[in-house]
Amino acid sequence: MVERRVADLIRRSHAALDTETLQHEVLRRLRTVMTVDAAFFATVDPATLLFTSAVSESPLREATPEFLANEFGTADVNKFADLARAPVPVRTLDGATGNDRSRSARYRELMAPLGLGDELRVALRSGSTVWGVLCLHREDSQLGFSDADTQLIQRVAPHVAAGLRHSTLLVQTQEHAACQAAGLVVLDAETLSISTINAAAESMLRELARTDIDRGDAAPFVVQAIARLARDAARSGNPTVPTVRLRSGVGRWLALQGSMLDGRGAADQVAVIIEPAGRSDIASLLLDAYELTRRERGVTELVLRGYSTREIVDELSISAHTVQDHLKSVFAKFGVSSRRQLVGALLSTVRA
Repeated sequence: MVERRVADLIRRSHAALDTETLQHEVLRRLRTVMTVDAAFFATVDPATLLFTSAVSESPLREATPEFLANEFGTADVNKFADLARAPVPVRTLDGATGNDRSRSARYRELMAPLGLGDELRVALRSGSTVWGVLCLHREDSQLGFSDADTQLIQRVAPHVAAGLRHSTLLVQTQEHAACQAAGLVVLDAETLSISTINAAAESMLRELARTDIDRGDAAPFVVQAIARLARDAARSGNPTVPTVRLRSGVGRWLALQGSMLDGRGAADQVAVIIEPAGRSDIASLLLDAYELTRRERGVTELVLRGYSTREIVDELSISAHTVQDHLKSVFAKFGVSSRRQLVGALLSTVRA
């Protein structure tokens, strides 16, 4: 019975589902084969590992700011960034602390007060690229996740990651506005509630949150995460915050970046800029999604810039025969047969 349910979960992961449907399907099906009392399931930008969307269940949802602070600002075990680099990207809290959960600040300060005990975390990798993260929780008791639970998640994780990768490639057919104006959201640096928002940001946040957003509201999860990173980076003397690329609920590619405001009356505010993502940013993400090797990626990027075979040879110091071999592999992965079709496939997805 368990084996059949696991096989069904794996099969659904490869069913070309949109991201939100996949997240809910995976959580629902996992609960048929193991006990899960609360869950957090987020997609990430592969280049930065910053969250781009999240399903966060109660009581985790109500403590979102505190969990973000722990993930990005506190030394602790099983950080998602560490799991992303680990040979085995799956680990339990009990395993990481030698069954002494109090060694984890996340447990002491957040989970225990919420009545949560052991947690099982996994970085969802397809190949070497991370497309999402999953954290499963148990109620606070001595009974934590078993080795069998860990092995089950380790088994299904690559399939779920592949599903997330495929969902990035889905071409949405819904119509959306062709607005190119940048959106601006100004948040209170401590509460992360919205202080000021312009019309363009309202429109784009509506696409992300699928509900109306107004002043005083809590910002969507991804905006909170970026704002917190910008705030903490500025306070530590590092003004640089990476750009996050994501696809909204209506299929539009957006780029988000945060910045701590500096000026009179603005010391406790942080701004998040939201704008349509540039083609180069989107193309870079798609090359990750198609799982190109480093050399295939280099050749493809030069093809997109209009380089001839001779120019690619000179730029990469490889033979013309090697260039053609790389292109054949890239064509096969994209399902095209020429450079023109390759460029067209990338640009059509960028425009979607």
